[in-house]
Amino acid sequence: MARQLSAKRPKDLRFTVSELLGYMGRHRFLLFTVAALVTVSACANLLGTYMIRPVVNSLAGADVSALVRGVAATALIYGAGVLSAFGYTQTMVNMAQKVLFDIRRDLFAHIQTLPLRFFDTRRHGDVMSYFTNDVDTVSDALNNSFAMVIQSFIQIVGTLAMLFVLNWRLSLLVVVGYAAMFWYIRYSGARSKAYFTRQQASLGELDGYMEEMVSGQKVVKVFNHEAENQRIFGEKNDALRKAGTGAQSYAATMIPAVVTISYINYALVAVLGGMMALWGMTDIGSLASYLVFVRQAALPINQFTQQSNLLLAALAGAERIFSAMAQQPEEDAGAVRLVNVREENGTLSACREKTGRWAWQKADGALVPLRGDVRFEHVSFGYEPGHTILKDISLYAKPGQKIAFVGSTGAGKTTITNLINRFYDVQQGTVTYDGLDIRDIRKDSLRRSLGMVLQDTHLFTGTIADNIRFGKLDATRQEIEHAAQVANADSFIRRLPNGYDTCITADGANLSQGQRQLLAIARAAVADPPVLILDEATSSIDTRTEALIEKGMDTLMQGRTVFVIAHRLSTVRNADAIIVLEHGQIVERGCHEELLAQKGEYYQLYHGMFELS
Repeated sequence: MARQLSAKRPKDLRFTVSELLGYMGRHRFLLFTVAALVTVSACANLLGTYMIRPVVNSLAGADVSALVRGVAATALIYGAGVLSAFGYTQTMVNMAQKVLFDIRRDLFAHIQTLPLRFFDTRRHGDVMSYFTNDVDTVSDALNNSFAMVIQSFIQIVGTLAMLFVLNWRLSLLVVVGYAAMFWYIRYSGARSKAYFTRQQASLGELDGYMEEMVSGQKVVKVFNHEAENQRIFGEKNDALRKAGTGAQSYAATMIPAVVTISYINYALVAVLGGMMALWGMTDIGSLASYLVFVRQAALPINQFTQQSNLLLAALAGAERIFSAMAQQPEEDAGAVRLVNVREENGTLSACREKTGRWAWQKADGALVPLRGDVRFEHVSFGYEPGHTILKDISLYAKPGQKIAFVGSTGAGKTTITNLINRFYDVQQGTVTYDGLDIRDIRKDSLRRSLGMVLQDTHLFTGTIADNIRFGKLDATRQEIEHAAQVANADSFIRRLPNGYDTCITADGANLSQGQRQLLAIARAAVADPPVLILDEATSSIDTRTEALIEKGMDTLMQGRTVFVIAHRLSTVRNADAIIVLEHGQIVERGCHEELLAQKGEYYQLYHGMFELS
């Protein structure tokens, strides 16, 4: 859908302008060069028009030498104006691209530091629009509007000054015309502002609806929802049409009104100026120059109005960008780091080379061996205030244990893994890792020690090998292939046209869901983490493939602490402990046989699943 601009002012204009000028100030030389060249270009236009006075007077007085000098001076002035205009347009393009480069770089870098809550509470399309619609509006303003607004402002002020220089009596009448123009611009802008705001809201709703429908086309077609979608789209489209019509109706009258007022002003000035020339109160050259200034007066006003609207729209987009960049980054007060260690004479010492052994290094330099002992002690947590998801959870996973979480949807299984990763921090109680409060561990070190296979698999554009290497950027080809073999993905990868060098596009659309999940498991395997989290890792894989994967996963899980979330209870039978969650509380804990013997919640879940299968 075509991007539309509105004249909606940013909510915090001072903050937005300050931030944007801060980025432009990084390129002060280019900025001052643009300002200087724009000033020269605007002044050249003013002086060129003023030169009509000596040229016409020398022509009326039959002074050929004065006429030649006047024409030559006018040509030089306009020549300087043309060169200045060419110079500032090229310089502005160069500066604009540098500013946009800085904004995109800083925005992307800051987005990477934001907590998961930021993304969970916003539509992905809205976040993407920071880099597309909002950056584009800023680009349009910098390339097309910024210099033009400066030039128009200089010409408006300069024209008014030259009018008073040429004839102050007539200028009093022109000032009245100027006042009428600006009054109507202000009136029209105020009346259309509400419509512009409504237009942007309707546009956002329409864009969001289109995004949902395009991404959910398979579901739409399965349930024959096309007609209903068309009806809803028609309603939203009609709301946008009405808001757009109201906004543009007022905006469209602005230029004709300004031009009409300038024509009336010109006619009155021409009549009165002619009479003053006949009475000897002004010379012909001054009148000719004056009338041209009056005739041109509407042009910079129109340009200033149009470009100001575009600039305000760009500032509204810039405000969204800078507001996102003003979001607090993910807090990380942890001081404990994960380091490679070697053992000499029974003593651990940190080292830079990769030894395959890890330890937690405290702020005082003390080392705690990484074992994978994870414990929850009276943990309570909720994503929103007043709505608790986990209620007084206490559990432990000893090094090398496989812990499985089962329960109905919404019981809090995935929330537990979110807390282990510190995607969210606990609100009550503590989570410890090898005896250390995980809030004292740096998040990058904590997550480096964890491998995770999510229920929603995401693959990146690139080769199969690149996607597996995502778990360990310096992984060798041999390590990549070994991880694929562990995940039982090697056989299907080698059957692809280019094997491990086969390119993946559109989040792995050229692969089946099961194949994508196999690659996600291989990605975790190549990272070789001491703690592994499997969140429905086999949910999209058939039972035959699942059985083959479990053989490879048993090898992967040896000596590791593993947390498994599964709806298929067959995948958790061999867990050291199965924790049954309901409504954010632990209702049962034990191994498979113990829980079946209790004939409680797990028994009901297991036999319900068994009967269905």
